[in-house]
Amino acid sequence: MNLHEYQGKSILKSYGVSVQEGIVIDKVEDALEAAKKLTEQTGTGWYVVKAQIHAGGRGKGKIQETDSNGVVLAKGLDEVEAKVKGILGGHLMTAQTNGKAKKVNKVMIAQDVYYPGESETEEFYMSVLLDREKGRNTIVYSTEGGMDIESVAEHTPEKIFKEEIDPRVGIQGFQARKIAFNLGVSGQAFKEMVKFVTALYNAYVGIDASMFEINPVLKTSDNKVIAVDAKVTLDGNGLYRHPDYAALRDLSEEDPTEVEAGEAGLNFVKLDGNVGCMVNGAGLAMATMDIIKLSGGNPANFLDVGGTANAERVEKAFHIILKDPNVKAILINIFGGIVRCDRVAQGVVDAYKNMGNIPVPIIVRLQGTNAEEAKKLIDESGLNVHSAVLLQEAADKVKEVLA
Repeated sequence: MNLHEYQGKSILKSYGVSVQEGIVIDKVEDALEAAKKLTEQTGTGWYVVKAQIHAGGRGKGKIQETDSNGVVLAKGLDEVEAKVKGILGGHLMTAQTNGKAKKVNKVMIAQDVYYPGESETEEFYMSVLLDREKGRNTIVYSTEGGMDIESVAEHTPEKIFKEEIDPRVGIQGFQARKIAFNLGVSGQAFKEMVKFVTALYNAYVGIDASMFEINPVLKTSDNKVIAVDAKVTLDGNGLYRHPDYAALRDLSEEDPTEVEAGEAGLNFVKLDGNVGCMVNGAGLAMATMDIIKLSGGNPANFLDVGGTANAERVEKAFHIILKDPNVKAILINIFGGIVRCDRVAQGVVDAYKNMGNIPVPIIVRLQGTNAEEAKKLIDESGLNVHSAVLLQEAADKVKEVLA
């Protein structure tokens, strides 16, 4: 589950991570009051107005309606309201919004931590994530903060460092000091960086995160180390331990079809292909997507109906898949272990009849308990449904209906 910058910073701050302070608003008329309040808290005289969407690259992105960037500087109270008006309510497109603009429902008015007139600042990159291959948490960091880390990795990979943390013992003092040393800070800034890294890692573990990305981590001219940005992704499997964090979910930032599927208990991820797929089990879903690719098509989604595939559940899955106008065929690939194949087949037939007319051909591959009875049900239904038993047979039928 992704969080907004202001939400992520609030959590980080609760773990002792120093952050850029800010106040979030959703109305232009609240801008001036928020800026004045921020001045009372921090003493800042300049402000940074930041769009709050689930995407990076906001500073380089553009608001379609006003051509404003998603992150802008207001040099005084008299500029704040105009800067907010140029962002709030507009649609922001960045390199990470997949070619679609996202509506900005909230902005953060943040303190300017670069201190007007000062130049002795340094920007670093830092992220914490799990290295699944090694089974260890890893801190990835670089002296090249404020830049696209992918570009740094491509052109100057020697400037990217990694520190592996054994999750059984947590981050050790020498590791935090090593990170600070590699970033080239010294004196008070060295001590601040050690504290920052340690608190950041403890927050990552404490909230069951799957990814932190802080870009930039700023060393200020007076040797403070703070998170200027915060991209935080929580592990959905751990949310039952953090109901207060689960409540932070912003459904308006997510694909509405995926939200609907989740409410129906279906595991669904939208893709960009032309063949919808409905399966039971994540492993079988991956194999099904391979089948579709081998047949010359492209998967339009990942949809796992789980252990139950009755008529109601199948019908809901059909509705969700068919919301995508690019879908030209649907492949149902079910292994009948816990659930009997003939019951799945009857569910497909009943769902098809309940919906009246499905505008695309359906290929149903059922294997397992009562597979033969299931095939007979499909073949004798008189519907635009094609049965298959073998994987290759299903692939051939997909290729045939796409021709």
